Amino acid sequence: MLSTSHSRTSLPVIFQDESLIVINKPAGLLVHKSPIDRHEHQYAMKMVRDQIGQWVYPVHRLDKPTSGVLVFALQPEIARELGLQFMSQSVKKRYLAVVRGFTALGGIIDHPIKETAMFKSDKKKYEEKTAKDAVSLYHQLARLEVNEPIDRYPCARYSLLAVHPLSGRQHQIRRHLKHLSHPLIGDAKYGKSIHNRFIADYFGVSRLLLHCHQMRFRHPTKREILFLEAPIDDDFRRILQVGSWETGTHLNSILT
Repeated sequence: MLSTSHSRTSLPVIFQDESLIVINKPAGLLVHKSPIDRHEHQYAMKMVRDQIGQWVYPVHRLDKPTSGVLVFALQPEIARELGLQFMSQSVKKRYLAVVRGFTALGGIIDHPIKETAMFKSDKKKYEEKTAKDAVSLYHQLARLEVNEPIDRYPCARYSLLAVHPLSGRQHQIRRHLKHLSHPLIGDAKYGKSIHNRFIADYFGVSRLLLHCHQMRFRHPTKREILFLEAPIDDDFRRILQVGSWETGTHLNSILT
């Protein structure tokens, strides 16, 4: 066992038993130590380890700016079993996303994705790789029109989506929504800076508006189906509460 000295911030636990622990990862927190963020000394794996006083093993990842359901195994063999579930695409995931413009009510994004290099020195090697199949499903939960001119349009329009990735490629949802011409709000890499700035100024929300809201998979030892849900944070909640969204009952279930 490790020392049980706790970090100053405890991460919210969604589920915990003798096999795994599931947290609601905040936006802006790394899952584990990364060579591309050497200046970061706080990351979820270390914080959870210190919080519960034992080693934890990541079985999947969320991008640093993405929040939501994050699963850690408590033993290496559990990590391997859960890893197989993620690799076989049997884990069901539902993300919430706020994007630019009014989307269709729903659809399938079938667009292959090529892995990108983390470092310039590896760029040529990755350019030679072939793109891999990637599929995401989405449906529109609500839409918002703000009577403020932006870019070349007389008003600003946004959609709240539920996105279900059927594969697990690098930055899949972010890249798929860009491909759809409805990029995520707050996405510095794939988004539209003019909309990111507008949302930051108008709503006071500057984070990436992508949240892993729900996850479903088979428990590695008990074999029952686990359904996990992570509440949205205050920033995500603010844009959904302050804006006059056109919606049915979908939004109420997210906010309660």
